Amino acid sequence: MDIGNIVSFIIVMGCLLVAMTVHEFMHAYVGYKLGDTTARDEGRISLNPIRHMDLFTTVLLPAFTWVFLHVLILAAKPVPFNPNRVRYGDMGAALIAFAGPLSNLVLAVLTSLLMHGVDAYSFTGELLALFRQLNIALFVFNMIPIPPLDGSRVLYAFAPQPIREFMERIEPYGFFIVIALVMLGGLGGIVGNINQSLLQLMP
Repeated sequence: MDIGNIVSFIIVMGCLLVAMTVHEFMHAYVGYKLGDTTARDEGRISLNPIRHMDLFTTVLLPAFTWVFLHVLILAAKPVPFNPNRVRYGDMGAALIAFAGPLSNLVLAVLTSLLMHGVDAYSFTGELLALFRQLNIALFVFNMIPIPPLDGSRVLYAFAPQPIREFMERIEPYGFFIVIALVMLGGLGGIVGNINQSLLQLMP
């Protein structure tokens, strides 16, 4: 990578780490408020990014995909929870799942409001625009109802039994399904359109 690519990688990774940390913190915090101390006991109610990083999915995977595929693919270490200790059953699990993406949407809205007082063509303005765009993308992507993405847990709370059983069958392969869809462009059009629509709705 040349210097420009290295700088771009660092900036994008920095933005994603902030957004990811808030996302995972909210999963852990809502789980704790709903009666499950699993995430708290593992130190995940934290705004320290290191607490939420995984060597492979948060460090090695994004470096590999940036260099060889020219895209940035990464994931945080999953926040653990014990469904038997969460209040409200499947609905409680859905609330824990939704808390992460919702935090990214809130960050996008707050960043959009902050941008009104900043020159759009300054470094700060462009950095804020990038941060807003990435948070919108994280919200939309994580709400895709494919395990292990958060949207699957939200859907699971409302889905009829046949769909639940199907989701349970594909869950062991879900990560690879998501990566394959991203690399093959199978999600690009739909996700891109939703991203753009939400961006236009920003205050």
